[in-house]
Amino acid sequence: MKLISWNIDSLNAALTSDSSRAMLSRQVLNTIVEQNADVIALQETKLPASGPSKKHLSILSEYFEDYSFVWRNCEEPTRKSYAGTMFLYKKKYSPQASYPEIQAPDTMDAEGRIITLDFGDFYISQVYTPNAGDALARLDDRQIWDIKYAEYLQSLDKEKPVIATGDFNVAHTEIDLAHPENNRRSAGFTDEERQGFSNLLNLGFTDTFRHVHGEVTGMYTWWAQRVRTSKINNSGWRIDYWLVSDRLADKVVRSEMLDSGDRQDHTPILLEIDL
Repeated sequence: MKLISWNIDSLNAALTSDSSRAMLSRQVLNTIVEQNADVIALQETKLPASGPSKKHLSILSEYFEDYSFVWRNCEEPTRKSYAGTMFLYKKKYSPQASYPEIQAPDTMDAEGRIITLDFGDFYISQVYTPNAGDALARLDDRQIWDIKYAEYLQSLDKEKPVIATGDFNVAHTEIDLAHPENNRRSAGFTDEERQGFSNLLNLGFTDTFRHVHGEVTGMYTWWAQRVRTSKINNSGWRIDYWLVSDRLADKVVRSEMLDSGDRQDHTPILLEIDL
């Protein structure tokens, strides 16, 4: 089974805008199409509460004609067109979709951050983890989120094996970003967030990239848009993951990044697993 995850940073822009960045986004979509994956997870879709428009669905169907779609968008009282997630899966599958709330703080449960697909023998779940924010304004809430989310995944794992993916907004260890020494208290690399991710793994989950590639360095999933040379210089972070229940780890065949060309921000990540 081949699976792809990507923080697309606005599905609307990727599908309908004529900006140079949107053109680069569509090139990434073409790369994903070529992979012919069974399941595709998208984060930060930034769609309104009403969901994708007919135009969005029409264009998506052109790219992914053999796929069904499910989505979850932000709802009041969150700000409009914020966060959001979507799954695309081959029409030959018929998973049951759920949209869990995990008793997260503030408005996090209304921000469309989690979708889970039940395939019968296993779950595939995706997450767009809240960012700790500028000046770490949301770090306390983020710590609570990490606890609640870990408890949620653990509850799934007690029922059947879990494959979990998404933008976790944390570089777990020093080798998961290019300049750890300069980012000790940056959002995504605080001790608190790193420990939260460790706690999740310790509940019975494997970081598939590290499982396959060991301690390899210099391989990242995100480069800051604000720094024009971040990707050229490979000043990146690995903050997007495919996790699996420990008992599935030996079934992982590939776990790697896909080439997103000149586009900065997130790059898609691929998991191939023999189920």
